[in-house]
Amino acid sequence: MPRFLPCVAACALLALSSCATTALSKKGSMLAKESFDSDGAYSRSYAQTPAQVCQSAYRALLSQGYVAKQVAVDAVEAVKNFQPEAEVHEQMTMRVSCVQQASGRSWVFASAQQDRYNLRKSNNSASLGVSALGSLSLPIGSTDDSLVKVGSMTVQDAGFYRAFFKVVERFLPPPPPAPEPTPEATTGPVPEPMAQAAPEPRFDDAAENGAPAMP
Repeated sequence: MPRFLPCVAACALLALSSCATTALSKKGSMLAKESFDSDGAYSRSYAQTPAQVCQSAYRALLSQGYVAKQVAVDAVEAVKNFQPEAEVHEQMTMRVSCVQQASGRSWVFASAQQDRYNLRKSNNSASLGVSALGSLSLPIGSTDDSLVKVGSMTVQDAGFYRAFFKVVERFLPPPPPAPEPTPEATTGPVPEPMAQAAPEPRFDDAAENGAPAMP
């Protein structure tokens, strides 16, 4: 019997390693679902300044029932609560960041996080000391209700962000007028001034000066 123990231990180690590999592969496949796409679902570019765009995003969130948690010149954070079921609570958190571009336009980045909570009930009990039996724990019939976070995810629906940016555009001020083009300076050679011809003598002027009149 003892000579089989090493074999059993080796098989157990092999099984544990295979389970760990399976768990890692599941985690790896879960991480592989993330891909950096360039579809622009989470961002938009506007001609207004970052302060104007973030103010428009703040008003857009207020118009949809969100409560502002943080409002700055270049960032807005707001939350909205939902209760789809009696013992289920969900919370949506929107975060908006506004960044200045070198061209004078503004980048706007939006990200929504959805958290899910379940209502958990726990029974309360009280300890009663009895000299003969010691300490007894007896339930007193009351319960404490608490919300426990059971899930959290980033919203990845492109239609959700498309609708959000559409509401933001309703509150944007008109874009600034485009600057007028300046006239281009001529680079060709400057023409030289033309020499003026001397005026011809008049007969009446010659007579007045004592010159003999021409026949």
